[in-house]
Amino acid sequence: MGSIGIIGAGAAAGAAAFVVDDALPDANVTVLEKSGGLCGRAATRRTDDLTYDYGANYVKAADDRVNELLSEKLDTTGRFDVSEPIYTFDADGEVSPGRESAEAKWSYKQGLTQIAKRLFGRTDAEIHRRTRVEGLARDAEARTWTLIDDAGEEWGPFDAVLLNPPAPQTADLLRTADWDDPAREALVDALDDVQFRTIWTAVLRYPFELDVPYYGLVNTDTEHAVGWLSREECKPGHVPDGESLLVVQASHDWSVEQYDEDPESNVAALAEQAADIIDDERLAEPVWADHQGWRYALTEGGVHSGPVDSVREAGLYCLGDWVAGEARVHAALANGLDVGESLVSDL
Repeated sequence: MGSIGIIGAGAAAGAAAFVVDDALPDANVTVLEKSGGLCGRAATRRTDDLTYDYGANYVKAADDRVNELLSEKLDTTGRFDVSEPIYTFDADGEVSPGRESAEAKWSYKQGLTQIAKRLFGRTDAEIHRRTRVEGLARDAEARTWTLIDDAGEEWGPFDAVLLNPPAPQTADLLRTADWDDPAREALVDALDDVQFRTIWTAVLRYPFELDVPYYGLVNTDTEHAVGWLSREECKPGHVPDGESLLVVQASHDWSVEQYDEDPESNVAALAEQAADIIDDERLAEPVWADHQGWRYALTEGGVHSGPVDSVREAGLYCLGDWVAGEARVHAALANGLDVGESLVSDL
C-alpha cells in the first residue's frame, strides 16, 4: 500500500514506477511531468514522414538488469540495433575510425521515448503532463508530502516522493520546500556541486543520402564546436529512403555561448560545421531544420550518496543519471530500478 508522487517522467522514473507497480500493485502512483512528452532527454519528435531522437541517440546494452528489462520484461516490437559504427574526429575535424564497442545501440522505430512509454504503460500510474511542480511541503506529524504545481493546485498527500528532474532543478525545488530538516540543507549543498554540460542541438534534413561508413561521429578532444553528429537514416523507419537527417549536437562551450542567440543563425552555423567535418559542402544548406537547447544535458559525475540516502527516512528519493553518475540512458534505467527497489523495501 502507499501513495507515491513522482516529479518528472524520465527513464529512471519509468523504471522505478515499473518496479513499484510489480511489487506493490495496490500502491497509488501519480507522475507530474512539466513537458508534453515522456523519457526526459531521451526525446523523440515526429513529423508526417520523420521520426528522430534529438536528445540521447540510443540506449546501450551495457547493464545486465537493464538488458533483461528491455529484452524480456518489455515488448521488443520495433526495437533495433544501430549496426553502423561510431567514428571519431578531432579539433581540426579530421575523421578516424573509432574503437567500436560490441554492445548493442538500441532504439525503436517509434523513437527512444518508447522506453518510458512502455515502462509506464505496464503500470497503473496516473501521468499528468504539462504539470510543472513548483512547491514541496512536508507534514511532519502525518509524515506525508504535498506537491504544488505552477497553477497553485495541490497534489497528494504522498507517503513518498521521487525527484527525477536534473540536480539543479531538484535543488531549486528543495531550496524553497516547506520542510525544516538539516538533511534538506545537506542535500541542496550536494546537488549544487553536481555539474552539467549544456548542449544546443540542430536537426538537419537533406534530399539525398550520405555515402559514409559510420552512423555517428564523436569529438574526442572536446576542442571542436561540435561534440556529436549522427545519421538518423541509419535507424529503420525514421527517415524516407534516399534522404539524410543529421542530429548535430554542439559542444558545451559553444552551446553556452550561443544558447540564447537566434536559432536560425545557430542552425546555419552548425550546418556549416557538419559540412566541414563530413567534407560535403551540400550539408551547409539543409532543406528543413529543427533545434533544441538542453541547459542541463549531460551530468559531469554524480551526487554524493550520503545526503541522498539521508532523506530516504523522510520519504524522499532522488533518481536519474546524475544520481548514477553517468550520462547514459542505461545508467538512468539502472538507477531507477535501484530506487524502486529501495522504495519498496522502505514501504
